[in-house]
Amino acid sequence: MSEYRVTYKSNSHVVFSCKYQVVWCPKYRRDVLVNGADDRLKEIIRQVCLETRSEVLEREAMPDHVHLLVEVDPQFGIYHLVRLIKGRSSRLLRQEFRWCRTRLLSLWTNSYFVSTVGGAPLEVIKQDIEQQKHV
Repeated sequence: MSEYRVTYKSNSHVVFSCKYQVVWCPKYRRDVLVNGADDRLKEIIRQVCLETRSEVLEREAMPDHVHLLVEVDPQFGIYHLVRLIKGRSSRLLRQEFRWCRTRLLSLWTNSYFVSTVGGAPLEVIKQDIEQQKHV
């Protein structure tokens, strides 16, 4: 059995290790994250996480859905992070990629999947997300 070591982060009041797997889709599960939109989305996710002091552990964008493994300050909350990512990416992708606005009135569904990672080895979860491209 391999050794699993948890690293902790802190803010002025809390010491934490809060890692989440998040998945969300474009409206009607349309294939809109193509031809550079997927790479631009990854950059937007990176920027938002940098601004919110969240850490992207893994991310992958398929044409019709997004996987994200992220560590978030519990006082900020995963809800706020997902809302910021989806809001900013919808606005910017629709401005920059014509097919994101002509095929859909709004880019993302209102829903998303989130799961705490808990004690699962991060390498296993990262590997799962990386392999989504090949499914």
